[in-house]
Amino acid sequence: MAGLAPTFGRGAMTNHWVDIKNADVILVMGGNSAEAHPCGFKWVTEAKAHRKARLIVVDPRFTRTASVADFYTPIRTGTDIVFLGGVINYLLTHDKIQHDYVRNYTDMPFIVREDFKFDDGIYSGFDADKHGYPDKSTWDYERGDDNFVKIDPTLQHPRCVYNLLKAHYSRYTPELVERVCGTPSAAFVHVCETLAGTAVPDRAATILYALGWTHHSVGSQMIRTGAMVQLLLGNIGVAGGGMNALRGHSNIQGLTDLGLMSNLLTGYMTLPMQAEQDFDAYIAKRALQPLRPNQLSYWKNYRAFFVSFMKSWWGDAATADNHWGYDYLPKLDKSYDLMQGIELMHQGKMNGYIAQGFNPLAAAPSKAKTAAALAKLKWLVIMDPLATETSEFWNHYGDFNDVSPSQIQTEVFRLPATCFAEEDGSLVSSGRVLQWHWKGTEPPGEARSDLEIMGGLFLRIRNLYRTKGGKYPDPIVNLSWPYANPASPTPEELAKEYNGRALADLPDPKDATKVVVKKGEQLAGFAQLKDDGSTASGCWIFCGAWTQAGNQMARRDNADPTGIGQTLGWAWAWPANRRVLYNRASCDMSGKPLDPSRKLIAWNGSTWGGADVPDFKLDEPPENGMGPFIMLAEGVARFFARDAMVEGPFPEHYEPFENPLGHNPLHPNNALATSNPAARVFPDDRAMFGTADQFPVIATTYRLTEHFHYWTKHVRLNAILQPEQFVEIGEELANQIGVKHGGRVKVSSKRGYIVAVAVVTKRIKPFVIEGRKVQMVGVPLHWGFMGLAKPGYLANTLTPSVADGNSQTPEFKSFLVKVEKA
Repeated sequence: MAGLAPTFGRGAMTNHWVDIKNADVILVMGGNSAEAHPCGFKWVTEAKAHRKARLIVVDPRFTRTASVADFYTPIRTGTDIVFLGGVINYLLTHDKIQHDYVRNYTDMPFIVREDFKFDDGIYSGFDADKHGYPDKSTWDYERGDDNFVKIDPTLQHPRCVYNLLKAHYSRYTPELVERVCGTPSAAFVHVCETLAGTAVPDRAATILYALGWTHHSVGSQMIRTGAMVQLLLGNIGVAGGGMNALRGHSNIQGLTDLGLMSNLLTGYMTLPMQAEQDFDAYIAKRALQPLRPNQLSYWKNYRAFFVSFMKSWWGDAATADNHWGYDYLPKLDKSYDLMQGIELMHQGKMNGYIAQGFNPLAAAPSKAKTAAALAKLKWLVIMDPLATETSEFWNHYGDFNDVSPSQIQTEVFRLPATCFAEEDGSLVSSGRVLQWHWKGTEPPGEARSDLEIMGGLFLRIRNLYRTKGGKYPDPIVNLSWPYANPASPTPEELAKEYNGRALADLPDPKDATKVVVKKGEQLAGFAQLKDDGSTASGCWIFCGAWTQAGNQMARRDNADPTGIGQTLGWAWAWPANRRVLYNRASCDMSGKPLDPSRKLIAWNGSTWGGADVPDFKLDEPPENGMGPFIMLAEGVARFFARDAMVEGPFPEHYEPFENPLGHNPLHPNNALATSNPAARVFPDDRAMFGTADQFPVIATTYRLTEHFHYWTKHVRLNAILQPEQFVEIGEELANQIGVKHGGRVKVSSKRGYIVAVAVVTKRIKPFVIEGRKVQMVGVPLHWGFMGLAKPGYLANTLTPSVADGNSQTPEFKSFLVKVEKA
């Protein structure tokens, strides 16, 4: 989704769950929503019942979602860019696009630099030694003397984005889709035709995806390709449309919103890199100025968001003299994501690790590497309500390495934490809705909330710095900690903090003699944030969640006057309680709704308003020509992603790092372009990739309805429903290896093996790829050696250590195995 906006490109829905009922076509691809999101799937059934919506499922397996679909077709895992690129080619060659939308609301008319090149799978600026693109200077538009982008509204210029895009995807034909994806060309064309039917204002399609797209070495580009399909159809910013990421946990959205990634700050701001010692240069790089006249480029307010955030962290200690606390921040020499952390442990370069509500032994790729890495730590702290595989790794180390637990140096500390039902707080759903929940019961034993545990740790660490000093104690000893009980901050205090408050009286921008917010009061929204130290906000996109009027997340008014699911009084959504992002794109250039029956907003002659909070300046006349995508400097959506993606401006198909072909069918003679040339992979891990001659079967991992990741195997009822680990295997492969339904199979990869019950099924069938048959198996991920269910093997015993270079998400959905009768 970086093709839409970098702010909201890490998995948030552009629309929301209820809005799915407004769709005329629903494409489920890269997910299995009926099984993994059964409550949310209600809205798919609503669309089918009330709008006669067509449900299309494209998936390597015939899933529970496929079983209720109007049309299902298979696809080889890891080849979604070929399929989606083929859709793009179909829409362009058959002229099935929303012309006014594409011309006015995307970068199709923009002219790209002459020195931008794409040659046999590799873009200009590639450095083979560095496995990436350190020089992305050619990935840009042509600029005029005024530094604005040059455009060709006629779309005739040979280097305008429209023509480059058309040429790029001209190779993605139905025949290629069949040869690479294993999808019958007739079925593929049927999907194209069905989607093409929404390239009109009064029809809309939505795309629902999940980890089936993100868990690849090209996952981010898969999502971008889907977004590009939706832009061609005019389905972004409209009711019933959108790119809708279905989060697998109740608060994974909140995790990324609050910056719990190694390179993030809250609200999708980023930590500085080592070379960024200059504060003003750091701000200038992120506060992007408009690339066209009359555009907003809302990131120009980055300084106000950042300074307010620094004031929430360091209070009075954040001053102009230390650049509002910027001098306190670490400057990264590289990303310190999960894979980097495990690599450092494995090299013996990390002493300790805190796993808070996280089970890395089960969640990280290549269990053997992770276990060996944990065994080299001096100490490991587990904050979790349950005993996890990670907390007990030392006691089972001999299960997968010939080492006695007594030989492991790691000292493990378990700090029992509460679970969500044992505390108050907020959860952020896939649809960006922050909902307040209340404690359902008291925690057992001596369990403490995460806030109390973290509060106690911080106070002790700060006291050590105060009494014993350190190389640079200032960021720790000066950290603001303004809670009534410092050892146990409350969720309410934190929620008010991330909303933000005025640190001085804030004058009315139109009349300086009037005060709009008094010192100490809660802010009403992020438009009130200042860059002069007079406001504090822990997360700018959450500003408005707890205002002077109270806790907006606790609201439970489900009134829907429009009938299209816009319940603006139910809880609160970021940003600004907006339910459909980019909703200006639901109107034409004059401000009239493209589809009056699903009206989100409209221009009434003096202001914007309607069923949603306008994603726009309320008093901006449409004749000024401001684009709907205000988080981008272009003001419009990107087909050409410039320097936003590590692999290149247009998504290109690269094979999974373990694939059955050994080459990329689009670039058979260029080994550099077989797999993603800019993927995240460490040198020593390259030796651990298997090949098809040793491991001829494709494998993929997934979830079941009856279990929630690694938690519910501790619950007796769930353990009864799904008591034992199994592997799904097609009938043809089962016959080949001589295993019957209910027998046992050994599934091996280059990194280890598992033994499980064989579920022989018609749901999995072989693919014909480049003229030869390729088998696949499915490996549910919920089992391990802890819990009440029968002990099993962690699914990541089999998976390789390689990840998407943009998101650092491991490639769990496509790898190679050997399958034998156990």
